[in-house]
Amino acid sequence: MPRPGKLASLLPLLAVAALAGITYWLLQATLPPAQQAPAPEKRHTPDYFANNFSVSELDATGTTQYRLTAKSMVHYEDDEISELTLPAMRMFQPMKPTVTATAQRGTVNGDVSIVDLYDDARIVRAAGYGDPQMQADSQHFRVLVNDDVIETEKPVRLQRGPSVMTASGMNYNNVTRVMKLFGNVRGAIAATDINGGSSK
Repeated sequence: MPRPGKLASLLPLLAVAALAGITYWLLQATLPPAQQAPAPEKRHTPDYFANNFSVSELDATGTTQYRLTAKSMVHYEDDEISELTLPAMRMFQPMKPTVTATAQRGTVNGDVSIVDLYDDARIVRAAGYGDPQMQADSQHFRVLVNDDVIETEKPVRLQRGPSVMTASGMNYNNVTRVMKLFGNVRGAIAATDINGGSSK
């Protein structure tokens, strides 16, 4: 059993230790929470690849609405953009000719709602249902998948049957089959298109 004198000498030490513990606890309680380390910044580097790439969208009945294929695909992590080699986009509408868009290269965004086609880009609407084949050539076409619209701000050459037109830009609605040409529009319209031919 410690002597009274020794116990008395220990009391200041115990008091100081208790005070230090309380002070430390109060300091920790009042400090702001530790900041989490920021997430590493994404870089424009490929994070996955694919050869013979193919993706399709189906409607509620299971019918294919469009199909996007490419010889190769490279996906980038920072902007979710995929670069395509030899892309081909096919759009299907019930009771209407198939529309196919091709190019030497292209890009597609993360949710596959915008497909850009570059270099020797071509749009072909097959003949059928009273319409002749239609072909459009340009160095760039943008396919707005959700709107079923194809457009370009580049010079375009359009051939519909024997009729040939050139323009500074184009907008084609695949649902209504309405083609709009912009800018310097020139060409020759065949007599069959003037005299009772379909304008769609």
